[in-house]
Amino acid sequence: MSQTDSPPTPDLGTDNYDAMLEQLDKALEEITDKIDNGRIRNPEHEKVRIQYYRALGYLIRTRRQVLEDRELQEFREVLESHDDIEL
Repeated sequence: MSQTDSPPTPDLGTDNYDAMLEQLDKALEEITDKIDNGRIRNPEHEKVRIQYYRALGYLIRTRRQVLEDRELQEFREVLESHDDIEL
């Protein structure tokens, strides 16, 4: 990506858990790459690296929540498929 290119805009309007997880995985990979291989060479720019770590933490928490939501949805579907169980 050149400096004139803007980063891709994720599609946040999805209810598809797999799509959300895929987008989060891509974002996690990009942030991790910037942390590991970024061109931060002086202490002033170290603030940028700290912001990347904060973003990474946020993405990890968000991914964990999406996984939990997906599991709860799957569990609800299993329960609803049994006629003798009411929710």
